[in-house]
Formats: sequence, C-alpha cells, structure tokens
Amino acid sequence: MNIVFFRYKNICEPDYIEAFKKLGINVIEVFLDSLGATDLESQAAAVDSQIRAATPMFVFTINFFPYISIVCEHLNVKYVSVSVTCPMMEIFNKTIRNSCNRVFLFDKEQYLSVRDENPEGIFHLALGAAVERLDAATQNAVDFKYDVSFVGSLYNEKDPFVNLQISDEEKIRYEELMKNQMESSICGQNLLEGEIGDEDVVQIKLSADDFYPSDLSVFNLDKFVAINNYLSPHMTYLERVLIMNRLGGSFGEKIHLFTNSDVSAIRNISCHGPVNTITEMPLVFRQSRINLNISTRSIKTGIPQRVWDVLGIGGFLLTNYQEELNDYFRIGEDLEVYNSHDELIEKIDYYLHHEDKRLEIAAKGYQTVNASNSTLNRVIEIIKLIAN
Repeated sequence: MNIVFFRYKNICEPDYIEAFKKLGINVIEVFLDSLGATDLESQAAAVDSQIRAATPMFVFTINFFPYISIVCEHLNVKYVSVSVTCPMMEIFNKTIRNSCNRVFLFDKEQYLSVRDENPEGIFHLALGAAVERLDAATQNAVDFKYDVSFVGSLYNEKDPFVNLQISDEEKIRYEELMKNQMESSICGQNLLEGEIGDEDVVQIKLSADDFYPSDLSVFNLDKFVAINNYLSPHMTYLERVLIMNRLGGSFGEKIHLFTNSDVSAIRNISCHGPVNTITEMPLVFRQSRINLNISTRSIKTGIPQRVWDVLGIGGFLLTNYQEELNDYFRIGEDLEVYNSHDELIEKIDYYLHHEDKRLEIAAKGYQTVNASNSTLNRVIEIIKLIAN
C-alpha cells in the first residue's frame, strides 16, 4: 500500500511519516523543491508525473496546497492534508471544494468557517504528540535546569503591521483595540474583529505591500486577511512582550525565554537563543519545572502543537485557556490554565512552591497524551475516515 508524501521540510513531516510506516504503509517521499520546476504549471506537471508513477492510495501533505488538489482531482486520487497552521489562507481557495480532498483542520472555529464548502471533504482533527520520539530525545535528561520556560517567537520578526504605510495616530488606535482585546479575554480576537470596519480593511489593504488576494477564494477574504495577517501577529507580539516583562518583574531570572526574536524590549529575565525543535526543545520541556504556552490570537479555539509536545514529553504545562482543551484534558489534573495575566503570575508562584502537585499533574498529562492523543492515534483516525 503506497502513499505519496509531498514534502517541503515542515518540522511536522517526519512524525507523520513514522506513523504511516508503523501502520505498514509504504511512504514515497517527494521533496517539492527537488522537482526542478520553475513555475506553478511545471510544478503541477511534475507532481502529476510522481503520482502517476506511484499509483498511491492517496497523496498527503502537511497543510493544503491548491495546485496539488487540482492535480489529484484530475487523476481521481484522494488528497489528504493536515493543517498545523492557523489561519491557513489556502483552505479558502476554490479548490477546497474538490471531491478528492480530505482536509483536516485542528482549530474548530477555522473548520466551521469553511466546512460548508465541502462537507464530505473537510474535517476537524486535533493535533497530537510524537510520544516515542520525544521520549527517545530526553532519555538522558538530567534534573530540572530551569524554573519557568517559554520557547517560541515574540513575533516581532514576522510582524507586517509595523511596515504598514499608515499614520502613527492610526497605529496607536489599532494598538489600543489590541490592548482592549487582551484585557477582555485570554484567547481569541472576537472583540478586535467586531471593532474593525470596512474603512479599516480598505486602509490596511492599500497600505500593505503584499496583501493576500481574494480572486481565487470561496468568498472575499479582505477583512480576514487584514485582521489575521496584519493586526493579529502584532497583538501576539504585544502580548508576549507584556507577559515576559510582567513575569520578569515578579520572578526575575527564574523566567527563561528561548527565542530567535529580538529581545531588546524584554527586561529582567533570562534570555537564550533559539533551540533546535527536534534535538533541543524536548530537553528544555523536560528540564523545566513549568512550561508556558501563549497561544497566538488567531488560534481561536484549537490546541497548538506546543501543548501536545510539552505534555507528550512529561513536562508540566501552564497554558492560556483554549475552548478545546476541555475536549481532551482534565484541567487541573492533566495541565493547568490561566484566564488572566494576574492568574498566570499566581499559578507560577503556586506551582513553584508545590512540587508534588506539579509532578502529579505532569505525569497525568503524559498518560493522557500517550494513551490516545499521539500522532499515531491521529493518523489511525485519518486512515479510518478514508477507508469509510
């Protein structure tokens, strides 16, 4: 049984390949950048040739590629894609309607926003953890080295808001809206979405260098793009800087930030460079008393990959509340959540002084992920759905 797995060096790819192989599926790996194509038409032709030669049960990618869907529709071959990104603009391309598609989205609100375009081909599926790989990566881990750790971007290196050609007054107004959103809830961006009007969308669109077009989309995406590509990343930056500095004021160098971002706006904490996702990040999770997750605001209800990775390695996790956490975990038993920045500080202080409770929660979180929430479990769900 063959599948063709088109790759582009996404960090999630090896875990899905390993899961497919465990099920006895022969995975034919094809790196898209190795096909020698110079334009989209030749790339599609190269993909077509690869699929014809392999006669696969289905084609698979991490995230959705419209041109691969076009090829699969033409060849009458199922195209399976798993999103690890939210938002993912490509799912709104008109090719999402193709009957060949089996698209799996981890954020339920994102899923609901596009489900009706292809009810038989779009599904909600949570992410999971590559538990065996994570265990192997930390088998030689020593005792705790860090009190509280956050691994991730501050988002200032991917923040197109700062380059918008709008007045300082307008930027300040947008930032005030972002701050109101952060104060009103710990996740999502519904308040911000309600405050952004048509004039704002037009202003952002005209001021941006590379505004994502709606020409080939199932509906006009201008407001969605303005918020998610320009305002939301900047709000994530503001929030992460705010949290790091508040934690620095309360706990000082007990807070450890591992990032490739510019940290010039961060004060009083221990700043480290980036860590390798495969070889180093698992060790940080295992060797931290408390691991933080601060979800990007564009992930409205879903559970980010970071949550699964921390729990899948036996780390203690303190994350902002997300609606879908209740579907998979027992809050206070498998992991802990905060609903405000004040509560975040209170819970860090509590769990730094209650090690037995912290270790108990970490152990239960690991058991929950290992029992039924691994990447292998998710791949089995995908195969069952395709088979049916």
